Amino acid sequence: MTDTDAEHGAAEARVAAFGATMERIREELGKVIVGQDAVLEQLLLTVLTGGHCLITGLPGTAKTQMVQALASTLGLDFKRIQFTPDLMPSDMTGTDVIDTDPDSGQRDWRFVPGPVFTNVLLADEINRTPPKTQSALLEAMAESSVTVRGTTHALSQPFVVLATQNPIELEGTYPLPEAQLDRFIFNVVLDYLDADSEVAVVERNTLGRGLPRTETCTKPEALLDFMQLVREVPVADSINRLAVALTRASRPDLGAAPDSVRRFVTWGASVRAAIHLVSTARARALLRGRLHVTPEDIRALAPPILRHRLQLNYLAESEGITADDLISEILVGTPDAQ
Repeated sequence: MTDTDAEHGAAEARVAAFGATMERIREELGKVIVGQDAVLEQLLLTVLTGGHCLITGLPGTAKTQMVQALASTLGLDFKRIQFTPDLMPSDMTGTDVIDTDPDSGQRDWRFVPGPVFTNVLLADEINRTPPKTQSALLEAMAESSVTVRGTTHALSQPFVVLATQNPIELEGTYPLPEAQLDRFIFNVVLDYLDADSEVAVVERNTLGRGLPRTETCTKPEALLDFMQLVREVPVADSINRLAVALTRASRPDLGAAPDSVRRFVTWGASVRAAIHLVSTARARALLRGRLHVTPEDIRALAPPILRHRLQLNYLAESEGITADDLISEILVGTPDAQ
């Protein structure tokens, strides 16, 4: 057997292990979460690409339960922060305290890690804390580290922030800074379930047995290898060009933008959106058993990646135009690259 044959066999084994593990994870999550397959897929894509996700949903749509089940099934450490107006940055990152050695009496600083030191961080109702505290997450989300009193502390890998927000209760909330919004790969919107799914949820939650337990399907080391495998999925030049074309079409000052974008959008998506389109499309292709990315992967992921990156003007609000409306026009008006 040649070295090439051995490498090919090893790659096939990694892909097979990935597919089998992801199938088990979906089955386990299905024990707890009903009727949210698309949302669960986007959360898996977030983890597999080492990114972060904003989950927007009405109360009672199982946002917290979904994140807890995901972390448990993936075998990852999980912590939750309930964001409130009085939450301070050190409440998340941790702080230095002075310790006294009982033998020598010498006093020295000791770092006490905050809840951000975990694998999966649930930032619950993230828009209920002031921008100063929200911004404390920026370094953690961008660099996977926090700096306290000039000392940088690395976070565990993988590190994923899954933040929730309520779209209808705006009193006492603070809009997320644009810089922080741009660090979320997806803005996943949780809607009401269909009637059959709601019946299934009612049955599960009124039997008095509690929710089924999910089994752990992987561990951090294996997950890091899967993340590397996702990065190795080949992408054609035409796919990169389609991702860039969709992103540029969201910018009102460019010729590629449709008339509706020029009229209703103040700022469009940054190049980070195009990067996320390609990286998550790689993971989506692999989840579907493919070793290549298609234009359909890019188009399917455009709405949750672009919707929080379009800053709409007052005219859009007055006419009831949403970011999703504009993204639909962008998708229709942007042909596949050749």
